[in-house]
Amino acid sequence: MSQTSTTARIGASRELTVVWLAVLAVFIWSAIRPHDYFTWALEVFPAIIGAGVLAATRHRFRLTTLVYVLIAAHMVILMVGGHYTYAEVPFGNWVRDRFGLARNDYDRLGHFAQGFVPALITREVLLRLSVLKRPRWLFALVTSVCLAISALYELLEWTVSALTGSAGDAFLGTQGDVFDTQKDMAMALVGAATALILLARVHVRQIASIEQSF
Repeated sequence: MSQTSTTARIGASRELTVVWLAVLAVFIWSAIRPHDYFTWALEVFPAIIGAGVLAATRHRFRLTTLVYVLIAAHMVILMVGGHYTYAEVPFGNWVRDRFGLARNDYDRLGHFAQGFVPALITREVLLRLSVLKRPRWLFALVTSVCLAISALYELLEWTVSALTGSAGDAFLGTQGDVFDTQKDMAMALVGAATALILLARVHVRQIASIEQSF
């Protein structure tokens, strides 16, 4: 490993330490008197599971800085939504009132991120493990994986709502929209496609850099 690579790796580690400390601060804030702890737990558990997976794999399969930062941002989105419930996030209410929208669309942001972030995680895993012999299939496979994740999450929301009744309404968060599930999945697809189109070159450079450093 060259001295330049070592220096860059140390710098990235320090930057990520700051990022994770910020996420921890948001997590603590979100857990203090949320709308209700049942909804908070349901909304935040993916971030908690994700943090555990990242901690367990940080030495065996270190991801690029770009992906770690995006994961951190997604965790913050989940924690804010868990604290207020997605339908009551103040920023979403402000956007609704400012632009005359029919509902609080913060959950659309959450589902956009649900496609945007997993797209780059999936892309990185597929590329670094050389899963595909034909890279031309990368876009289709990654977007399909993101849609599968979105569908699984919608099934989870439905199951929780069916089992808990009104207690799960805040987690389901349809806000009276009969097409909420389809729109959520559409946002995940748009998020995945956007990530692959806008960040592909940056992502490739970071993958090359991290592979060189190891």
